[in-house]
Amino acid sequence: MAIIETDAVPHEAHRDNHTHRDVNGGWLRPAVFGAMDGLVSNLALMTGVAGGAVSQQTIVITGLAGLAAGAFSMAAGEYTSVASQRDLVEAELAVERRELRQHPKDEMAELAALYEARGVDAPLAGEVARQLSRDPEQALEIHAREELGIDPNDLPSPLVAAVSSFGAFAVGALLPVLPYLLGASALWPSVLLALLGLFGCGAVVARVTARTWWFSGLRQLALGAAAAALTYGLGTLFGVAVG
Repeated sequence: MAIIETDAVPHEAHRDNHTHRDVNGGWLRPAVFGAMDGLVSNLALMTGVAGGAVSQQTIVITGLAGLAAGAFSMAAGEYTSVASQRDLVEAELAVERRELRQHPKDEMAELAALYEARGVDAPLAGEVARQLSRDPEQALEIHAREELGIDPNDLPSPLVAAVSSFGAFAVGALLPVLPYLLGASALWPSVLLALLGLFGCGAVVARVTARTWWFSGLRQLALGAAAAALTYGLGTLFGVAVG
């Protein structure tokens, strides 16, 4: 078995190049995907209505209504989802905290067994578990990480999730409406601006994936264009049928 010298100085090339992207996406991923959702859904909604040969005013009102409804729906959904997840996590933390208080030796043995399962020698695993268990809060954090895969000091905020989802969706949904608000009288400027926005969102998403920016951008553009074309066709059919 190879032994790594802990006091060795890292090789310069390794030190300079051994960096990783944020695989969790941080704020970027939910913000970009929220904007993308707003873009696709409102673009499809507006093109579907436009396919029914309605007035320009109707298209604008539809776009604004879609923006408001979608943004509030996203915010409510995110708040409920994150709040429910947080409640579940806090309930599990309460169980773990109670177990640490009532059965400290059993919990210490459980932690030692986890380290043994990862290849640490039994005496060392027991000593590490004993030292880490001296501080109840530290012990709770370690058990939460090892058993539940969570960080009790970094739980998501339902309010932050709701506000960010609302804002991201609203910004994305505004793009197809914007040309009309600025005086456009035809649908194509809205479609063009929305598709450019989708390409941009797709390119930004490449920052948290292994894809190239142009591939990610073109893929999202194609999906958005397909959604717009399909709903426009359906709107045309429904317009003919109703008319």
